[in-house]
Amino acid sequence: MDDRNMFLKEIDEVSFFLDDLRLYLDTHPLEEKALDLYQQKHQKRLELLKKYADKFEPLTCHCVDLSTNGSQAADTRCPGQKHWTWSDGPIPWEAAANNCHVSEGGV
Repeated sequence: MDDRNMFLKEIDEVSFFLDDLRLYLDTHPLEEKALDLYQQKHQKRLELLKKYADKFEPLTCHCVDLSTNGSQAADTRCPGQKHWTWSDGPIPWEAAANNCHVSEGGV
């Protein structure tokens, strides 16, 4: 598994955990352990999203950093220029983002 897929897998896992924990907190809003755990996992997700954006491209529009490209010159549409990096790389569900190849005959 390459770095991109490892990052995406870890982001997916933390995001899924947070979704479950949010549902629990909807019915247990005063549960201190759950609140602490949510804060920890939320911070972890933010760190992972930033690392992913720094290494590849922004995964969400909230990860766009206008002061940097977030990817190597070969991977950006405007190398070395301040720009909206959201559209620089492949969208996560596109084949190019996941190193998937579709044969000419279909899926």
